[in-house]
Amino acid sequence: MTSPSPPHAIFESAARAALREYALEAADLALIAHRENAVFRVTSPRGTYALRVHRPGYHDEVALVSELAWMQALASLGLDVPAIVPARTGDLRVRITPPGTATALVIDLVEWMPGEPLRTALERHAGDTAWQRRTWHALGALVADIHEHAAGWQPPPGFTRPAWDADGLAGPDPVWGRFWELPSLDREQRVLLVRAREHVHRALAALPKTADVYGLIHADVLPENVLVDDTGVRLIDFDDSGWGWHLFELVTPLHAVRHEPWHDAALDALLDGYRSRRRLEDATLERLSLFFLVRALTDVGWVHTRAETEAARRSASDTVACACELAEAWLRAPRTAPA
Repeated sequence: MTSPSPPHAIFESAARAALREYALEAADLALIAHRENAVFRVTSPRGTYALRVHRPGYHDEVALVSELAWMQALASLGLDVPAIVPARTGDLRVRITPPGTATALVIDLVEWMPGEPLRTALERHAGDTAWQRRTWHALGALVADIHEHAAGWQPPPGFTRPAWDADGLAGPDPVWGRFWELPSLDREQRVLLVRAREHVHRALAALPKTADVYGLIHADVLPENVLVDDTGVRLIDFDDSGWGWHLFELVTPLHAVRHEPWHDAALDALLDGYRSRRRLEDATLERLSLFFLVRALTDVGWVHTRAETEAARRSASDTVACACELAEAWLRAPRTAPA
């Protein structure tokens, strides 16, 4: 389990101190998000940036530098991901220990990406099927480009990121926490999720990890992490990036809008966009229901290990209900193979 987030005031104190390391002392600073990290918008005469104060204990510095290295590699090819802004020293991140604390916080700065979150854009374009298809298709193509880059990229020495593999998703200690131990689960829910974890872990352990289906992924392509405007689709927040199955990536944005009436059309457009850039076998798509369940289970783990956040408290009940519904359906479904 990761360490609880420091109070907002400590995050802001660290962020303001970090601005000096980027020669941005006179910039305006505004908190815009606080989930895994505290994210601030930095507005200055030089430009607009996003400054991230990383949650202590979530990733070590080697993993954080590895994340930035991959983002740099993607941006260097012109893919629509944030460009890293080095500090005065040339380092990709800085360490700040706020007054009155003993823990150094790791901070980095990236260029501000234009566009609005896909979540709000979908609300504005409700009923516009042409816009929705175009947008989901573009997102699928971008994800495919990222996977294609990862398949041919040689990570630098010491590169380390979490593994969203069988153990990372459904092992004894998953990356996002032991979802079956969420205190608010009743006895029936707990028994169901324990059983689902055992079956899911076996199914995932039987899957191949070849480059056509597994590799470096963003791992959190939520609608909040996708920015859209008239010029295209962009992906931000690589904080959870790591090694994983491509299907886990593809189900993530669709799982977040699972109750929308246009969900199936969005899935078709996303897959069509992906296939316009990268091969995706029909046999691979037979595992979609498994990965929709996996995403639901990891979300319960996120709620469990982020209990101090408003986002976790607000979503807990619906997150558990969804995971239990998908677990029951998946366990009832007939299958002839583990996957």
